Amino acid sequence: MQAPSSSSQVLARAFAAHQAGNLGQAELLYKLVLASDKKQFDALHMLGIIEGQRGNFAAGLYRLKEALSVRPNSIDALINLGRMQSEFGDDSAAIATYEKVLAIAPQSPLAHINFGIVLSRQRRYEEALLHCDAALGVAPNFAEAWNRRANVLSDMKRPLEALESYNSALRFQPNLAEAYLGQANVFIQLERYDKALAHYQKALAIKSDLSDAWYGCGRTLFELKRYEDAIAAYDKAILLNADYAHSARLTAKLEICDWNNLEAECAVLIKGTTEKTLKTIPFRMLAVSTSAAVQLKCAENWVADQCPPARKSLWRGEHYRHDRIRIAYLSADMNDHPIAYSIAGLFEQHDRSRFEVTGISFGPDRDSAMRRRIKGAFERFADVQHKTDQEIADLIRALEIDIAVDLMGHTRNARPEILARRPSPIQVSYLGYLGTMGAKYIDYVIADKVALPFDQQKYYTEKIMHLPDCFLASDDRMTIAPDLPSRRDVGLPAEGFVFCSFNDSYKLRRPVFELWMRLLHSVERSVLWLVEGNASVVANLRREGERCGIDDGRLIFAPRLPLSRHLARQRLADLFLDTVPYNAGATGAAALWAGIPILTMVGDTFVGRMAASMLHAVGLPDLVTKSLQDYEALGLRIATEPGLCASLKDKLAHSRETCPLFGTARFARSIEAAYTTMWQNRQRGDPPQNFAV
Repeated sequence: MQAPSSSSQVLARAFAAHQAGNLGQAELLYKLVLASDKKQFDALHMLGIIEGQRGNFAAGLYRLKEALSVRPNSIDALINLGRMQSEFGDDSAAIATYEKVLAIAPQSPLAHINFGIVLSRQRRYEEALLHCDAALGVAPNFAEAWNRRANVLSDMKRPLEALESYNSALRFQPNLAEAYLGQANVFIQLERYDKALAHYQKALAIKSDLSDAWYGCGRTLFELKRYEDAIAAYDKAILLNADYAHSARLTAKLEICDWNNLEAECAVLIKGTTEKTLKTIPFRMLAVSTSAAVQLKCAENWVADQCPPARKSLWRGEHYRHDRIRIAYLSADMNDHPIAYSIAGLFEQHDRSRFEVTGISFGPDRDSAMRRRIKGAFERFADVQHKTDQEIADLIRALEIDIAVDLMGHTRNARPEILARRPSPIQVSYLGYLGTMGAKYIDYVIADKVALPFDQQKYYTEKIMHLPDCFLASDDRMTIAPDLPSRRDVGLPAEGFVFCSFNDSYKLRRPVFELWMRLLHSVERSVLWLVEGNASVVANLRREGERCGIDDGRLIFAPRLPLSRHLARQRLADLFLDTVPYNAGATGAAALWAGIPILTMVGDTFVGRMAASMLHAVGLPDLVTKSLQDYEALGLRIATEPGLCASLKDKLAHSRETCPLFGTARFARSIEAAYTTMWQNRQRGDPPQNFAV
């Protein structure tokens, strides 16, 4: 038996060091081998892998190509090349490499799986699924192939099938942490949060440094309203370099009004988002940044990464010939949701002689009066919650929808990838998300001249369309419970001025809260009435109030009630204090419907001008201030001049039945005029353009 050569011994030592994770020693040994043989394939191949493990993809690609110059048909080296090309961001090169591998070795399960990963990232899910199935056809017990197949099915919004494939993966490899992670992600889709949390914990019990599992724990705990626990989980994810956890952690802090170090954390997130070092869901940025430019950058980054335009549009420029314009509204919130309460009246008021209106619901079907009302408002209602994005887009195209109206934007449970496939000639963003989508496949955003002036166009990828009165749809059928509770019934003192603010807690900020506390100081026996939210919000706001010298008894927290009962009790308030820079939306409209004036300050973004728009539409523009100093001064005047407050309420009471804000039929005619103009422009072949009705 021949003794191993010196080069072979060094190579063996290098392999051992590499396997043990000692990359530095392995690198030195591989280079020692190359010193005596510059064409030694294994050393070149392994050095390429080491560079990739360190994130030095350009250097890794160079080494792998050197290795392939020695053995051009090495399957292992080609697979590693494809993987590194993909990690380097060159998916086209990776696809070409995997095609070459499969031409040489069509039965390679690993090549099929890796090819599927690249295709999936490009949203070519059907092709990715075929490659996963091809891998399983060769190696039916290959757990990783089952896991990848499940990931693709999850991305395709086929959750039950995904769960089955994850179970198959675990049957062949019971300790596969990534399969438990995938199952947990599916349970998030299904809103089965307890099961999601349990499966994230199973994944972490196997692999404690799995950053996606820590992030998933944070998401789940957030949905369960366990915000402090969510923050702790996000902290773990951040330590493991999960850049997307930063914005989620900040959102959890906002939910509980934890303002410690808030401005610094917001600055870090804004900087990271603009420099593309942190990933931020655009909806979160609406609450973090008052810069429309930053919100645009965030949205564009998100769309490029998560929901870019499809390679091929489903609509190819055809001119439909319909007797009526076909409108489809897309939403996951056609249930008991603020958006549903705002827009249900519009659905009912559409002119059926001129418009054929379809509802496309991809949210859960919770049996409720609002759900039944919405279903009855449409000529056609499609419950597509279990359909894939492609299937829903195909449905829109098959129905020859002229105008698809997305009511979600980048909010929770949104599915922008449906419209990314361009299934209709005109695609519109409305109501659910008040910022730019940052997507070229959305043609218009519906607004008004107060909420979104035309001079903001440079911050929007959509063209801006102005309704004549107010962007906000409202429902003149909103009922107020007939029985007015007493102040004692709702925990208010028998006497004294009642300030209220029923906005969500994430909209509150310390400067505005301190202003409110100064108003309480200045107005004897006054109280501030807030929504209860969660126990942490109550504790944190009471602590902030005490820091400002306000007894905690002057902060009254109201539990959540059904809308009609909430409107009835809200009539006991005197003045609604708006949040700045993120205003009241549907909550503000509800306050005005109940007869409570709103004090606001106009901001620099769409969400900072919502209340201003509503106040103009009810004839109370004088309640729109331009600075916090003016806001505070006017609030003090209203609270200390009984005649002024009474006159505001009287004016609101008299205008409620006739003002534009609550004229549902009038609103329907306005938005129909907008749809008609959009349709006419398209029929002429004109590109989208700004216009006002």
